[in-house]
Formats: sequence, structure tokens, C-alpha cells
Amino acid sequence: MEERIIEVVGQKLYTEYNNSLHEKSVIVFLHDSLGCTQLWRDFPIKLSQLTGCSILVYDRLGYGKSAPMFTHERAVNYMEQEADILNDLLTELNINNAILFGHSDGGTIALITASKYPERVQAVICEAGHIFVEETTLKGVYDAWEAYRTTNLAERLQKYHGDKVEVLFKAWTETWTREDYRSWNIEYLLKNIQCPLLFVQGDADEYGTLDQVEKTVAQVSGYSEKYIIPGIGHTPHKEVPELVLNKTSEFIKRYG
Repeated sequence: MEERIIEVVGQKLYTEYNNSLHEKSVIVFLHDSLGCTQLWRDFPIKLSQLTGCSILVYDRLGYGKSAPMFTHERAVNYMEQEADILNDLLTELNINNAILFGHSDGGTIALITASKYPERVQAVICEAGHIFVEETTLKGVYDAWEAYRTTNLAERLQKYHGDKVEVLFKAWTETWTREDYRSWNIEYLLKNIQCPLLFVQGDADEYGTLDQVEKTVAQVSGYSEKYIIPGIGHTPHKEVPELVLNKTSEFIKRYG
């Protein structure tokens, strides 16, 4: 994996890229609202080994080893903006055969990117993504805020994000719980997704109900399938990695 800081539209983003398999698709990993490249651990490498695909993992602005956010205040359409930045990153790296694997916020960004930039995206794996705001999601955010206030969560996050933790945590929690964010919804974009889609979710996800899955797979224009894992929460790729590796590698070999 080649580690580089790449400047995209004025943002310095940390990337890890293995592009040695030129004839293969590139699996692009998109982390969640508190995640980063390092927190994927060995999952990307294992999926690369199973599929023979190259991989790109990167930290969005304000996360991991990327530059800090300019402010914790976000626009309602911040994930749509992140999709535009991802497209610019793919352009910079000349990637036109991406398989997007996104978790949580990353899953949403993957869906938006496939909708807006279909010429670059061969397939999407959306793990526990969101297309609208639910009460379940808000409860999960409030619970995380309480954990941040009363436990060593901030200290644990500092290991990966350094002194950027407070800003990125505020950016996530304050945006999702703002009154004007309640009406955020990307269902109108789903019809533009023509590439194959796999939606992975645990049926005990503390941040979203299965409505997120059902309404997504029903509204995309291309082939779609869902993989619901009983008794599993918001991070299937960490909770049951072998199940997720087997299912996603099978999907990539068939449709990627």
C-alpha cells in the first residue's frame, strides 16, 4: 500500500492505495462518521486477497491522518459534498472502475456518488448506510454523545484522530441532531443508481431500521440485493467479518 497525502479541492487527504492490479477494479473504502483508514484494520487487505482487486482507503477531511476540518459546522448536504470530493479524488488517481464499499456515512456517500457519477462506479456495497433520518438514528447519536461525556470514548478516538477528535465529534452529533437536518433525505437520487448494489445491515443496528435497506433496494434502477444479518449491530464487518467477507467477495466477483 502506497501512503500519500493528496490535495483535492484544497483539502489534504490521507490515502492508502494499492494499484498494482491494473486490470482489476479498485475497491474504494469509505469510513463512518467516527472512522478512518486505520479503523478498517485488515478488512480491506483480506477483501483484496479474496477478489484480486486493487484497494483505495482514505480519510475524509478532519479524520485520521488527513488535515483538520475548517469548522465543525456542516451544511445539511455535507454528504453530497463528500461525494463530489470523492469524485475529484478518483479523477486525480485516474480511477474509472471503482467498487465503492461504504460504512454508515460512508455507505450514504457511496450511494450518492454512484448516483451522481455513474461513469466511475461499477458497483456499490452499502453497509448500514442512511437515506433519511430516523428516530432510531437520533437515539444512537444521543447515546454516543452520552458515552463521549461519561466514558473514555474521546481518549480512545484520539489514538486515531489526534487533536481533531472534539471537532469531528461535534460535526457529527450537532449536525444530525439539528432541527433543519430532520428533513434530510436522498431518496430522490436513488433512481439514478444503475450499477449493482449490495446493502449489508445487521437487524439489531442501533443507528437505523431495516426501512433504510428496503427503501434503498426498491428504488435503485439497477440490480440490487440485501444481506440482513440476524442479531448484529451497526458494524457487521467488525462483528462478523468472515460472513461479510464471504458475501461481499462473492458479490464483487459476480458484478464488479
